[in-house]
Amino acid sequence: MSASGGTKAIVAALAANLAIAVAKFVAFLFSGSSSMLAESVHSLADSGNQGLLLLGGKKAKREATPQHPFGYGRERYIYAFLVSIVLFSVGGMFAIYEGYEKIKDPHEIEAWYWPVGVLVFAIIAEGFSFRTAIAESNQTRGKLTWTQFVRRAKAPELPVVLLEDLGALVGLILALGGVGLALGTGNGVWDGIGTLCIGILLIVIAIVLAAETKSLLLGEAAGIEDVEKIHASVVDGDTVTRVIHMRTLHLGPEELLVAAKIAVRAEESAAEVADAINAAENRIREAVPIARVIYLEPDIYDEAAAAAGSNPGKAPGGPASPDGVPAGSGH
Repeated sequence: MSASGGTKAIVAALAANLAIAVAKFVAFLFSGSSSMLAESVHSLADSGNQGLLLLGGKKAKREATPQHPFGYGRERYIYAFLVSIVLFSVGGMFAIYEGYEKIKDPHEIEAWYWPVGVLVFAIIAEGFSFRTAIAESNQTRGKLTWTQFVRRAKAPELPVVLLEDLGALVGLILALGGVGLALGTGNGVWDGIGTLCIGILLIVIAIVLAAETKSLLLGEAAGIEDVEKIHASVVDGDTVTRVIHMRTLHLGPEELLVAAKIAVRAEESAAEVADAINAAENRIREAVPIARVIYLEPDIYDEAAAAAGSNPGKAPGGPASPDGVPAGSGH
């Protein structure tokens, strides 16, 4: 996923949410609708979230240092995780509290045209932001379903914006339904119920975001397609005969570490092995450009030792597969 695509979606969402937050708060002041207050805080929290994503993207561009030799690419994961916390605490918990208070002490909505008008405006603005996020995501999503895209994306920005915008649109519909029922029945409890539903929705989205970004923070391997490309690029059929085992790790959304033990022919000289390793590294970078940190360790593959289960390339806890990649590891 390109950083520019994510940035475009973030900026579109930020502009929409700032405008919506102001409009919703004005509607709350004139109408007293708790749904409007909850939605204004929701939009304000979303605006802060987009600011966090932009800040994380900027910090991730810093050059590597002796203390952080692999750079700061994971800053983007850290700030995406903070977004889930803000969405949960500020957006979700506040909406649940406000909904509970409104149900406990309901009152009629005044100047109904303010909340209704603002909600219609907000749906249009959020729809524009959501459409931008979908368009940017489609450039890299390929054949993945939306669920697979959110779960497998290594760059967190677009999945975060997609889920935020989806939550915002559903929340606006809930708010509109709550306000509409409150106006139709004359019972302000419906406004509180709508607010409560908004809070539950935000917390569910926050939990999904937290789970996905936590996985990225812990360190995820390259996708299956990239692993296959790397594996195919290493072996030249001449000096390098096979991959004994390999590990990959995302140092950031657009930076991949590759470490592998490779089998070379016993009769090759040290200079020939070094040349073969350099050539293999070049092939890997051509096949997977984000593979920027590569460590290849040469070894002599012993067929008998591998069959006996004592091959040094064997991964802890599992046998080596026929091609030298640990069985069940996927990388």
